[in-house]
Amino acid sequence: MIVDCAIYRDGRRTEGPADLSDALDQCRLQDDAFVWIGLYEPTEKEFDQVTQEFALHPLAVEDALKAHQRPKLEVYDDSLFMVLKPVGYEPKSDIVSSGEVMVFIGDSFVVTVRHGEEAPLGIVRRRLEHEPEMLRHGPTAVLYTIADAVVDHYVDVAGELGTDLEELETEVFSPTSGGSRHTASRIYAFKRQILEFRRATGPLAQPLARLAGTGMIGARVPFVHDEAQPFFRDVSDHLTRVNESVEGLDRLVSDILSAHLAQMSVRQNDDMRKISAWAAMAAVPTMIAGIYGMNFEHMPELQWVGSYPVLIVVMAALEVLLYRLFKSRGWL
Repeated sequence: MIVDCAIYRDGRRTEGPADLSDALDQCRLQDDAFVWIGLYEPTEKEFDQVTQEFALHPLAVEDALKAHQRPKLEVYDDSLFMVLKPVGYEPKSDIVSSGEVMVFIGDSFVVTVRHGEEAPLGIVRRRLEHEPEMLRHGPTAVLYTIADAVVDHYVDVAGELGTDLEELETEVFSPTSGGSRHTASRIYAFKRQILEFRRATGPLAQPLARLAGTGMIGARVPFVHDEAQPFFRDVSDHLTRVNESVEGLDRLVSDILSAHLAQMSVRQNDDMRKISAWAAMAAVPTMIAGIYGMNFEHMPELQWVGSYPVLIVVMAALEVLLYRLFKSRGWL
């Protein structure tokens, strides 16, 4: 459905004709005007009129309708098409959720398509409407502000993931809870959330590099002002830091998982040593008692008056000796 439709002249929102074709024609007659249409999960029928009026490429329209796209930048004859994946993070459940924002910009128009609940388009529109100096730069300003808002939120999510990972690391190395049978599954689930985050941030690096003029030497992106390249470079720098943070988080999670598995192996070895030590201590009196329980008639010790207390003392002495030996070696 169409969430918002407005004409902007000289950086300010104005009233205009309801018909999209008339609105676009009026904007193209003025250098400082453009129309911005925002849609939320439109159906094919709802999007048909927009497609026809703005001459959007059918491949880009198909991507915008079906969603589930990687971040990318496509250049067509009459428009520029960019896909971004805003993300959200719920610290209580450790779940990273992502949406999609498709942006079409062309001659005096912007069309934004939102899928999911994570896209900050309403905030971006209100922010720009309070900054007419920025909005005067037309569709380029809209594209820059959307990309800036999405990447800035990446920075916040990366910080929240880092905080939660520190808590998980503390739990893993805690002497009381580090051996929990659920810890490995929590670590693996956390790694999957980082992977979901990387799917949003990693592929966006190349499109932003093209917009910043650093991706392909000498390649100019149409419908984007050259003066905007420093602003896109700033967004690209922020994204680079995010990707470095995500890469570090991923390595750290892998290291924590390896450390946890090593801890579990060491604890299992400790348990086996303790069991073996107690079994060895139990075997000595069992062996002695077994020998004297064989009921042979000609066993010389059977006739000794002090044989029973002597054997008890011998067994006790051997138990103490074994206990001290195993204790000194850390087996008990």
